[in-house]
Amino acid sequence: MSPRSSSRDTIAAVATAPGRGGVGIVRVSGSGLPEFAERMTGRTPVPRQATFATFRDAAGQPIDQGILLYFPAPHSFTGEDVVELQGHGGPVVMQMLLARCVELGARLAEPGEFTRRAFLNDKLDLAQAEAVADLIEASTAQAARSALRSLSGEFSRRVHALTDGLAELRMLVEATLDFPDEEIDPLRDTDAVPRLERLRADLAALRGRAREGSLLRTGLTVVLAGLPNVGKSSLLNRLAGEERAIVTEIAGTTRDAVRETIQVEGIPLHVIDTAGLRETDDPVEKIGIERTWREIERADVVLQIVDARTGVTPADHAIDVRLPAGVARIVVENKCDLAQREPGRSEGERGRIHLALSAKSGAGMELLHDELLRVAGWQGHGEDAILARERHLEALALAAGHLDAAAAEMGRFEICAEELRLAQEALARITGEFCADDLLGMIFSRFCIGK
Repeated sequence: MSPRSSSRDTIAAVATAPGRGGVGIVRVSGSGLPEFAERMTGRTPVPRQATFATFRDAAGQPIDQGILLYFPAPHSFTGEDVVELQGHGGPVVMQMLLARCVELGARLAEPGEFTRRAFLNDKLDLAQAEAVADLIEASTAQAARSALRSLSGEFSRRVHALTDGLAELRMLVEATLDFPDEEIDPLRDTDAVPRLERLRADLAALRGRAREGSLLRTGLTVVLAGLPNVGKSSLLNRLAGEERAIVTEIAGTTRDAVRETIQVEGIPLHVIDTAGLRETDDPVEKIGIERTWREIERADVVLQIVDARTGVTPADHAIDVRLPAGVARIVVENKCDLAQREPGRSEGERGRIHLALSAKSGAGMELLHDELLRVAGWQGHGEDAILARERHLEALALAAGHLDAAAAEMGRFEICAEELRLAQEALARITGEFCADDLLGMIFSRFCIGK
């Protein structure tokens, strides 16, 4: 939120997607909106009742006709008075309605400002607020279901259960500090150590679900790389289920990256076919090869495609040694049908996984799907996944580190108590109970206008 913005302002924005549509919605949030609506429509809105109305400009001339909805505070999305003007979804009509709202004293809402107000007014916690954007941006049905679970509060409830358990454990440890001369041992007599172990196990389970949810949210970037004519474009077409890339026997046909997003068990895989890697004097092909290496640098997984008839040649090995050290890689021995080989999985030098398959016939493609899921760390618990963001994963990892440190310091109560406090603080960042204002600004600025 900019320095000039105030949470007391009346704000307005077009809440529907840009472009033409059958219906368009202008949303207004603030205080005293019954009078606002009456000045625009000539009638007092009835709370939570759809009313047919004519929306008028300052001179009383009709702008549009549609549905007027009024949600009085605090029983609204933002916790403030909210008015929705549902008209015809033309861009000009929407802008005229929005301009009229500004004339009546509203200002244009900033990205995510409606959801930010819902958070500030305790209608949503921070994890739920982020789930609003995740639900809108979900690229698969599985991701949408996971986002809806977070929006309904499932993720937050699990985080709160952990923080409540930590609060109880801190009380026991700090009691030892407060009463050092007592004959009882609070840690022993109250099962403090088993409690800590249960908390660590619960946190580990939540981290696993969050990592899987992160995959559902962002997907996996998979780059197909290798020499010319080893079947990269054929493999992209097989993965996509249609002819997305040109396939010929002429080396260097692919000059630029071809991108396709597919789904495997609900996980978005962003597959990128690239120019064949070889020495060339063709200036256009050289540019394509430079772009290939840039795509490889950004990849989560590199599928190095080789010809099953020749195996890994010195030229293939030269590509392998140039691949970034931190990028997962799988060697795909394509054209196994022409090599008279059965599809299969094997382990090569330095533990490199080799998959023999045929992009042309589709034989062995299930092996590739399974291997990509394995590399991604997918455990197949998609229906229980938490659609986590990177900051959630970082907070969970930080909390786990502090719990590990607390377990190691059970004999030194001051240090143990401090590690438990830090773990609780890290978890509180997820729901926004402990959160800096600049972080809130960063989070909500990434929302779309009108949410």
